[in-house]
Amino acid sequence: MDIVKHPLNSIRFGINSVFNGKEPWQIVTITSSTVILTLWIYDFIFQDESLIDRGKKTVFNIIKQIPTVRKKIESELETVSKTFEEDVKKTSKNTTYMLDLPAKGLTREDIMNKLDQNLNLGDFDWKGGLVSGAVYYFNPDLIDLISKVYGKTSYTNPLHPDLFPGLCKMEAEVVRMTANLFHGDENVCGSITSGGTESILLACKAFRDYGREVKAIKKPEIVVPTTVHSAFDKAAQFLGLKVRSIPVDTQTYQVDIKAFKRAINSNTVLLVGSAPNFPYGTMDDISAISELGLKYNVPVHVDSCLGGFLTCFMEDAGYPIPLCDFRLPGVSSISADTHKYGFTPKGSSVILYRNKKFRHHQYTITTDWPGGVYGSPSVGGSRPGGSIAVCWAALLNFGKEGYIQATRDIIHTTKYIEKGLRRMKGIFIFGQPATSVVAVGSKDFEIYRLTTALKEKGWNLNILQFPSGLHICITHMHTQPGVADKFLEDVKSSLIELMKTPSQPVEGKMALYGVAQQLSDRSIVADIARTFLDSMYYIPMIEKSEN
Repeated sequence: MDIVKHPLNSIRFGINSVFNGKEPWQIVTITSSTVILTLWIYDFIFQDESLIDRGKKTVFNIIKQIPTVRKKIESELETVSKTFEEDVKKTSKNTTYMLDLPAKGLTREDIMNKLDQNLNLGDFDWKGGLVSGAVYYFNPDLIDLISKVYGKTSYTNPLHPDLFPGLCKMEAEVVRMTANLFHGDENVCGSITSGGTESILLACKAFRDYGREVKAIKKPEIVVPTTVHSAFDKAAQFLGLKVRSIPVDTQTYQVDIKAFKRAINSNTVLLVGSAPNFPYGTMDDISAISELGLKYNVPVHVDSCLGGFLTCFMEDAGYPIPLCDFRLPGVSSISADTHKYGFTPKGSSVILYRNKKFRHHQYTITTDWPGGVYGSPSVGGSRPGGSIAVCWAALLNFGKEGYIQATRDIIHTTKYIEKGLRRMKGIFIFGQPATSVVAVGSKDFEIYRLTTALKEKGWNLNILQFPSGLHICITHMHTQPGVADKFLEDVKSSLIELMKTPSQPVEGKMALYGVAQQLSDRSIVADIARTFLDSMYYIPMIEKSEN
């Protein structure tokens, strides 16, 4: 072989020609600068956000620095903030705020009177079934039981298992009962958490740390549908994960499995599917995601926070659904909220793992603290023992038979409402509802106008975006006699009026949702959300403190 024509020699000769005649300090400077520049370019190109997204943000930030633009944005945000604050004022107009700690403790009677005043604020009849989701069950006898159980356990804390071993026993029993409902074998384990968000956060932590230890993954990524719960985005922000969001099919509203597969790479620590998702109530193809998990040796999490305590009873209730639990060999973990269709008080949820090796990475362990070796199974250190006890009590109260009957009633009501809505002109149903959520859109008019019209009739529904829509989450409250029929009648009568002027734009507060979707600068939308959250803590300071 001609050594001169060898590719490596060509490169060597090229480099030598570049440095020919250069002094040593020049060679060192050029080499160092080239390496630093190369690393900077690589880091710039391969950041979590794409070049396009970063470019947009840069442009928007520059535009917002223009005095007239900045002033206009600040003015609009101030207007939005005042709108939210006015809503708070209207809601609490017949009450006063306590701004200072009472000089002397109030009597029990005074405290209970003030409690009743606060609980009576608000106009929506959630007990009558006019609210989507939020409250999943209401029964005076159950509340009486829960109150007594919580009263006995309100000051207990499972952080001290030596003091309260019974709490640990109750938590273990809840986890085992739930594992059996999702067809887990004797190795399936888990924990009770404060809600779906914590369950999801812990699952993401567990598989991030598992990926680090087992596969030496330093830049962990999770692959999720765009419809997955926003708690995964929150977990990513907390845990430094990169989220690859995969679009859903515009007909089925299930995640695109082919695109899902393409997103898997050597940094993937977790694949996620919803059973069902929150926006549309559709279920991803968990079986297909499970197969991808097995093929690429990546854990799979099934988010059943919303409907888990329906899916595990639906077959026995006469409404079989595709497999979405531990019977699928690729499923590594499942989250299911007991405080939804488990009908336990807020807030409790269960996170399950196929085996202990995953749960071990959920734990937070500190070995060198002067206060001793510290271990915590969940986000919190101290946890309310009362929440564990009432969760346990509620499960025992219903039993399998009670849950099957409740599931049968809820699914029957959901299908009844879905069938009625499909018959109405002017609206359509997103995909095929899998459990208890029915999502509605329109190609004929601004769907948020229907939200406003139903609100005027007393209904409180959930708003969707990208595309615009609304949904109703059917709970046990909606199975009360006449509620489903009232909903269908109110939708029908509202549609008749709306279709008289289909081109009319949406007005009032609902217009804000439409505008928010059209804003390319999502940071402004985030600012609007912050003003709304601020309003939750707003107190009209003109009120005098009660003592």
